[in-house]
Amino acid sequence: MATDIAASPPPHSGKRAPARTDAPSSLPLRIWRHHALVKARKAVVVVFVVANVTFLLARAMPGDPIDVMAGRLTQGGMSMEEARVIAMNSLAYDPDAPLYQQWWDFMVGLVTLDLGETITRPGFTVMDTIGAYLPWTLFSIGVGTVIAIVLGLALGMVMAYRRNRFLDHVLSVLASVLGAIPNYLIAMALVFGGGMYLGWFDPIDLRGTTSPGVQPGLTAEFVGDALYHAGLPILTYVLAIIGTWMLIMKASTTEVLSEDYVTVARARGLRDHRIAVSYVGRNAVLPLVAQIAISFGTLVGGAIFVEQVLVYKGVGGLLLDAVNYRDYPLLQGLLVIITTCVVAANLVADLLYSRLDPRIRA
Repeated sequence: MATDIAASPPPHSGKRAPARTDAPSSLPLRIWRHHALVKARKAVVVVFVVANVTFLLARAMPGDPIDVMAGRLTQGGMSMEEARVIAMNSLAYDPDAPLYQQWWDFMVGLVTLDLGETITRPGFTVMDTIGAYLPWTLFSIGVGTVIAIVLGLALGMVMAYRRNRFLDHVLSVLASVLGAIPNYLIAMALVFGGGMYLGWFDPIDLRGTTSPGVQPGLTAEFVGDALYHAGLPILTYVLAIIGTWMLIMKASTTEVLSEDYVTVARARGLRDHRIAVSYVGRNAVLPLVAQIAISFGTLVGGAIFVEQVLVYKGVGGLLLDAVNYRDYPLLQGLLVIITTCVVAANLVADLLYSRLDPRIRA
């Protein structure tokens, strides 16, 4: 009886038990510590740090915009004093502005997405100037990358299924050679080999993004002309990227083919096509999802030399002009956008891979 009394709950006293106050406060904490939000915070910090480093490195280069323009004007016989006066009147740049004021204006513009006007193009904002060139780079790189990845993954699977055979040896050598050649050398080989030596096309006619007189719009003439001018850049990116993806997919597929579930699927009498698609291909591509996402971000910065060789008016040539003429706002805007593309691609890859493999979040 004493045991029953001791184990029985105390009688109801008429007072409510104090409510838990940690639940509401723990919810924001759990949200703040969420895997996606942690990765996003790190991405913002990386962009902020790179923006500050870009600001300092741009002004660490020898000469400012006025010195560069004045130096170019003196090559025509003009005195340095006259050249500096013309440069100061032509450029939207104040050389006497304090460095901390320039930094503050840049940070405020970065937060408000208003990076001001370009120095060498008075009257044109940085965002409008980049917006006029960036779509062409994204178009050529995007199309070329998609084609290269799709063909590379398909050929990589073929190489894995035909490993140690003649086709595997030929494709492996071809993939290794293409993966070792820089993209600008491939662009030069296409221009000199296909254009000047074989005469398949006129390299001068392919310069620029569109032909003179073609009006932008959703018309067959504009789309066809844009594809015509983007053909060489797209082909360059395909040849520069496809070899790497062939070798990566071959290694991944070869590893999957040795798994037990593939052997069981064959023992069950499943068709080879179904095994290749449902079992081998799906599991071989899974580890490559992160690399596919990252590749789209890193290629934007690699377009500089290709666009210079092919005279394709994208952000590559714009970035080179910004460096040569010390256009600080334009240079900062381009590098921040390129950095944001890379960081965003890494963020998407992390989130996507953690979604596919929940162990990553732990």
